Amino acid sequence: MDAFDDSPIAREIANLSARRRALEGVEVQLSGETRIITVSNQKGGVGKTTSAVNVAAALAQVGARVLVIDLDPQGNASTALGVPHNAEVSSIYDVLIDEVPLAEIVQNSPESPHLFCAPSTIHLAGAEIELVSRVAREHRLRTALDEYLNESDHRMDFVIIDCPPSLGLLTINAFTAAREVLIPIQCEYYALEGLSQLLGSVHMIQKHLNPNLRLSTILLTMYDGRTRLAQQVADEVREHFPEEVLRTVIPRSVRVSEAPSFGQTVIAYDGQSAGAIAYREAAIEIIRRDAVDRKEA
Repeated sequence: MDAFDDSPIAREIANLSARRRALEGVEVQLSGETRIITVSNQKGGVGKTTSAVNVAAALAQVGARVLVIDLDPQGNASTALGVPHNAEVSSIYDVLIDEVPLAEIVQNSPESPHLFCAPSTIHLAGAEIELVSRVAREHRLRTALDEYLNESDHRMDFVIIDCPPSLGLLTINAFTAAREVLIPIQCEYYALEGLSQLLGSVHMIQKHLNPNLRLSTILLTMYDGRTRLAQQVADEVREHFPEEVLRTVIPRSVRVSEAPSFGQTVIAYDGQSAGAIAYREAAIEIIRRDAVDRKEA
């Protein structure tokens, strides 16, 4: 047997090919209800926005109608989805501060007829301060989203809210509007740092503002299978959160990092790459987990 056939690279290529083939024949059953998921981690650099947009694009690829709400003033989710978000564009800022209907600012992403985005602009940077004096400041996104979903001619299967890396009023609005929390955790040394603070915030929201909120999903990101540390971190997170952690892990990937600079998700940029395959698998797992939860309930 050729030595190359049993090399780590050969095994990795064979594994990736098998996963691609499995995805080609996959069938999913959507619940028929709108799932509202906020993607949050106050620790920066964990793949939060990357995961939000790529999971959204992967869901849209299997036929789900998905709305991404970009609540991060940096507007990176809007960039990755190819949606204009300069200072003149109507944005989520106008919805939160001036009560503009959400339907007036939602744009269709050029990636898919099933993928939509409520963009962020630079104006959102001042929203934290401006919201302080507004009536029902914690509920403004929820009110706007409920109105949008009730009045829309087409049901959204998923609403994915990308939060800023902080626990301010924008994130509180996201938690109050959502039903589920998805936390990306990088497979590195400080992975669990700050997580207890985030879970404490979720508990406070459950107690005072949104009793229906639950931590449904933890996604391990930036996984490097060549290091023992990555495996140790993954094992530790799974030990603490056995029900919430997805089986799928997102590897470190150059293609995932490159995609936003082209105004695309990795699903559109290179849908056959390892990163894209992983996000597609994660999206399917998220859909199927909900079906299992409903059956058990």
